[in-house]
Amino acid sequence: MIRAHAQVIRAALLFKLAGQRAIVLGTEVAPLPPSGDYGISLEQLASVTRDHNLSALQQYGGAKGLSEKLKTDIDSGIVDDDDELSKRKNVFGANTYPMKKGRSYLRFLWEAWQDLTLIILIVAAVLSLALGIHTKGLKEGWYDGGSITFAVLLVIFVTATSDYRQSLRFQNLNEEKRNIQIEVIRDGRREKISIYEIVVGDVVPLRIGDQVPADGVLISGHSLAIDESSMTGESKIVNKNQKAPFLMAGCKVADGAGTMLVTGVGINTEWGLLMASISEDSGEETPLQVRLNGVATFIGIVGLVVALFVLIVLICRFFTGNSKNPDGTTQFVRGQTSVSKTMDGVVHIITAAVTIVVVAVPEGLPLAVTLTLAYSMKKMMADKALVRRLSACETMGSATTICSDKTGTLTLNQMTVVEAYIGEKKLDSPEDGSQLHSAVSSLLDEGITQNTSGSVFTSKDGKGIEVSGSPTEEAILSWGVKIGMKFDVVRSESIVLHVSPFNSTKKRGGVAIRKQSGSRIHIHWKGAAEIILASCTGYLDSNGCLHSIEREKDFLKGAIEDMAAKSLRCVAIAYQTCNVDEVPTDEEQLAQWALPEDDLILLAILGIKDPCRPGVKDAVRQCTDSGVKVRMVTGDNIQTARAIALECGILTSNTEVTEFEVIDGKTFRELSEKEREQVAKRMSVMGRSSPSDKLLLVQTLRKLGEVVAVTGDGTNDAPALHEADIGLSMGIQGTEVAKESSDIIILDDNFASVVKVVRWGRSVYANIQKFIQFQLTVNVAALVINVVAAVSSGDVPLNTVQLLWINLIMDTLGALALATEPPTDHLMHRPPVGRREPLVTNIMWRNLLIQALYQIGILLVLNFQGKSILSLEQDDPKHANMVKNTLIFNTFVFCQIFNEVNARKPDEINVFTGVTKNPLFTGVVGTTLILQIIIIEFLGKFTSTVRVSWKLWLVSLAIGIISWPLAAAGKLIPVPKTPLGKVFIKSYQRCIAARNA
Repeated sequence: MIRAHAQVIRAALLFKLAGQRAIVLGTEVAPLPPSGDYGISLEQLASVTRDHNLSALQQYGGAKGLSEKLKTDIDSGIVDDDDELSKRKNVFGANTYPMKKGRSYLRFLWEAWQDLTLIILIVAAVLSLALGIHTKGLKEGWYDGGSITFAVLLVIFVTATSDYRQSLRFQNLNEEKRNIQIEVIRDGRREKISIYEIVVGDVVPLRIGDQVPADGVLISGHSLAIDESSMTGESKIVNKNQKAPFLMAGCKVADGAGTMLVTGVGINTEWGLLMASISEDSGEETPLQVRLNGVATFIGIVGLVVALFVLIVLICRFFTGNSKNPDGTTQFVRGQTSVSKTMDGVVHIITAAVTIVVVAVPEGLPLAVTLTLAYSMKKMMADKALVRRLSACETMGSATTICSDKTGTLTLNQMTVVEAYIGEKKLDSPEDGSQLHSAVSSLLDEGITQNTSGSVFTSKDGKGIEVSGSPTEEAILSWGVKIGMKFDVVRSESIVLHVSPFNSTKKRGGVAIRKQSGSRIHIHWKGAAEIILASCTGYLDSNGCLHSIEREKDFLKGAIEDMAAKSLRCVAIAYQTCNVDEVPTDEEQLAQWALPEDDLILLAILGIKDPCRPGVKDAVRQCTDSGVKVRMVTGDNIQTARAIALECGILTSNTEVTEFEVIDGKTFRELSEKEREQVAKRMSVMGRSSPSDKLLLVQTLRKLGEVVAVTGDGTNDAPALHEADIGLSMGIQGTEVAKESSDIIILDDNFASVVKVVRWGRSVYANIQKFIQFQLTVNVAALVINVVAAVSSGDVPLNTVQLLWINLIMDTLGALALATEPPTDHLMHRPPVGRREPLVTNIMWRNLLIQALYQIGILLVLNFQGKSILSLEQDDPKHANMVKNTLIFNTFVFCQIFNEVNARKPDEINVFTGVTKNPLFTGVVGTTLILQIIIIEFLGKFTSTVRVSWKLWLVSLAIGIISWPLAAAGKLIPVPKTPLGKVFIKSYQRCIAARNA
């Protein structure tokens, strides 16, 4: 929907701009005055980049000419100075755009009062107010109508305030989601900054999976391909070169690498204009919200039927003369009762019936989901997990398996070279470059320096060396520096002709270079050790002598296996030479040239240590205890994968590893579909896997009925992340493509954070179930009491204002209290929630029925025998009736307070465990108690209650307290395994279908 909307806006904007400008490709650039200290104005830049005016770009001298006008060094970027950055923002704008404001508080108020039942109550309140003032005078006649009006307004304001606060919270989280970290080159150093800090003139390196942060032109690139579907709507991948150098903000890098010069930011880009025109409030409804809306619809229908029944009974009793006033007189006598009193009685009956609907309709169910999702999202953010899609919060609680990456997720991603083989010789000290012949050192330096997307530069303080790039590249570059490599010097001695970027499918990357002082072409390769080794026919020893590799191949394979068994990542560096005439000279042919991959000469095999994360073993054990199987899916070789899996606790010991528990990606993909399903059930580790293998595993597991969570960081992980029930991308090493395809971003790349997400997912579901149990108990008790009383005596013990107060307790305040319960360890000691498990479980039915029957029994006894129990038969009937009804109302509220406490732990005896850890719960319960005292003691005129003695307060308190040991005793009753609520479930499923239709 957003993309379609974006295309419409884009078309309109382009049409408008075309009308405003008379810029035609091939015409000369209009001479506009320079902008401040820069040799080009904002208008000139916009005319070049937004219209992709190649002719104008060439007249400026291409990217190099633009960089000079923007005072940017193409190699070292702009000066990293606050004054300089501020000046650029003032002249060319900041990389931000005005966001559409969210819905105002008044809008939430407007939506809150549009509930049909509340509208009916407002009408009833107005009629009651008019009739009351007419019959009793202004001094006392406004009590009933005014009380109803106040109660309805209170419900509206509390609901609107709660929804508004959650809306603000979601907006803040969306803002965090848009705050992407981008790598830029400033003062010759690579550093990560917020996308909002990008300025015109910045030099930005791009690699696979990155999002283009602003409009710009290509400085240099190798096989750079851009996915422009987010801007053009077409899924075609566009190759970028000097003939097509323009880059648009918001697009993704599909392949290759390059650097760009930023020429347009923020609102001066098409992306900025589009984002400023689009609201991100998608109104997403999660599956749980859909189910709960169905439950609410079903209960609402039941409440409506009950209310109609009560209305008919009360109307019939009223007009047949069977309804009595508190003093015993008949309310309606044909021919004697005035029209105003008759209308007053009818309005009173209608109001009571409508109030029953208000209490019966559980508006708090959708509110509880919103509250618990917003609360969970906020807390998950503190636990280093950014939720991109709300549905993932609840789905994560049902996860039965997690397919996790190794590098950076289970390990620290802090890599260092700890072993090195040069030819057949293992270096005594891997950092001692003096052991190497100059010819070997020269080739190694050349391969490490040119075949990388990282870089080496002087630190800001000028006292040390800093290295940037992926963790593997950082480790290799750091090793190169330690053995004497001069990064800038080596780079200046050769020219890069063509690059074959590393990707996770081929697991190798190569570069073709020509020495400044020679005619030979060197092609350097770097990648997975056993893959590179298989392509080698010779090797250079530490003395620089060339040997055939055939005799040493088994030895080198053994060395790789030994390093892998020590959980080292094995990377090989190799090269070959070719003649100049073998390399295409035409730019287009060169771009399509495939670097030779065979007949390589091995230079080195490096063993890189990436230690296991502290605490990951405990996190894996927690998952296992909670019924969630952890599977490792990695591109490393199978021995390294096995060693790390043993270290992390995914595998228990080498001796217990069964067949197919550890498998490589190639074997898995070659299995038949039936065999693959059998293997997937048992598999714990997959090594040497490609992204397609990962996707195949996810599809197989889902076909088996598993709820699959997948972690990924690369562009090629996007299909698996999208296919999984929950996609978890990495916030540090993850590409923007991976993040866009994921549901949750793990900000610290830590597996322990994934386990925290599981806890919060289970907490969301558990909190909703607690609230459902609490609310259904109140619904059942209130409905039964009012129906029985209405049918038997013609009046309801709980009047309109009292029921509205109870409605506020059980909807808004109850949702606040129960929907914000933090997760407990107990949640991780039970199996995952099934996909089709009913919302109301047998345990909940048992608790609900015990509480509801207790409350109904006690309150009906008080309703029918209250006067005799309280010795009120001799008192004034009206006063006696009000004392009895006040006791019923007070007792009912106390029962709900303790019912709320009981609902905290549906399956635990001790419901007070951890109650102090949730101050909001204790605050809500305390506030409810204080407000109840105020209502009885000071607002009796408005709530039709009277002050009662401290003994009656103790009676209400005692009845409420008794519900606690009763609930505890009830939890000892075993529940059947077959669902009790099948009829109920089928009914509300029909309601969902009808509602969706």
